[in-house]
Amino acid sequence: MTSVGIDAVEIRTGKLRLDLPETFAPAQGDDPGKYTKGLGLTASSFPDVYEDIVTMGANAAHELMERKGLEPEDIGRIDVATESAFDNSKPVSTYIAGCLEQVYDGDFHHANKGERKFACISGTQSLDDAYNWIRAGRNRGRAALVIATDTALYARDDPGEATQGAGAVALLVTEDPDLVELSTEQGYGSADETDFLKPQQQFPSVDGKRSVQVYLARMREAIEDFESVTETIHPDDYVLGPFHTPFPGMVRKAAALAFRHFSRDTEIEEALADEIGRQPRREAFDSEEAFREAAADYTDDLTDTDTYQSWYAETVEPTLTISREVGNWYTGSVHVARLSGLKAAYEDDADLTGERLLVGSYGSGAQAEVHAETVQSGWEEEIEALDVDEQLDARYELTFEEYEDVHDVHNHDEDAGASDTDQFTSPEAEFVFDGWGRMGERKYTYVE
Repeated sequence: MTSVGIDAVEIRTGKLRLDLPETFAPAQGDDPGKYTKGLGLTASSFPDVYEDIVTMGANAAHELMERKGLEPEDIGRIDVATESAFDNSKPVSTYIAGCLEQVYDGDFHHANKGERKFACISGTQSLDDAYNWIRAGRNRGRAALVIATDTALYARDDPGEATQGAGAVALLVTEDPDLVELSTEQGYGSADETDFLKPQQQFPSVDGKRSVQVYLARMREAIEDFESVTETIHPDDYVLGPFHTPFPGMVRKAAALAFRHFSRDTEIEEALADEIGRQPRREAFDSEEAFREAAADYTDDLTDTDTYQSWYAETVEPTLTISREVGNWYTGSVHVARLSGLKAAYEDDADLTGERLLVGSYGSGAQAEVHAETVQSGWEEEIEALDVDEQLDARYELTFEEYEDVHDVHNHDEDAGASDTDQFTSPEAEFVFDGWGRMGERKYTYVE
């Protein structure tokens, strides 16, 4: 059976940087530790005046195609995952294809284009769609472009404001991939929830406490479902655990949940029994509530052990490095986590070929997915080719007043098209927003 997976990846971060402890915290009258220690964040990325979800997605896709030597005829599918779309009919993928057609001789008229929506998990769902399309033999030898692009803004003074971020991830999905092979092993947890939603509005309505509860409940269901399709499972089976990362602090909770499940009935639980006891079993309790409470207490004790902390430091912590500097990218966040973990391994000269990743995706509303991936022999060359650090270092440092201005620019309700805010950086060899068309559509051009 031919392997299918992610052949290459590119990211495009917003060109502006807001320092959370040094700039945002003082202006809000907050302790910097609220962000660096509590949320686990150092900075947020924002789009410049001429950037948006289309330009970031198109620029990431263009860089990816150029690096891989691809032409439009090599791409048979363009799927965009976003929860920042500005049109209820025309998909962002058509805008991105239109941008790319400005710089290539060919066109994408033959390519199937679509837009996926299920909060942050839609990036992974688009990846699943591309995988299934190729495995079904409907791709005719062509590759798929999956683009996760978002501007994750909250209303001013909203509790989620510090987690904001903006950026895009472009994934090339092919047969015989160079980066990771996707597995058929998947687990799901899904339910009708109202923890985070945007009912005809740009900024989300969020029940923060409930959102964390729903995230963990759906992730637990996905882990249990994943366990049901694997013959054996153990924490040591996976060298990295990229999770959906709205902020690193939430990943700590999901990681502890996963480790607890995967260490049950293993030598790890046996070795920890004298220290923290054995894991609670449902059959020992009269009610589900009592069992969940006992399991939560056990998990708290588990995270204090050297065994867990060592696993977390090796398997999860490396996936959070980029997120700490850019904030939440919604649909792209779990894919940033994968990239961050592989980048850390490359910088440590680790040999990951043949090793497995356990990827945990989540979208409010709500659904979680857990699946396995196997690192391929070309992974080092793919990671080496990235310019992530250069992008992060080149960002313009915002003052708080400038942050307020750029927040208004990207607030649809503030009529961004009429904004007189000057751009903070100069575009070069990239797609930019170039005003409005006759039907109110957004227009784009390529700047040399």
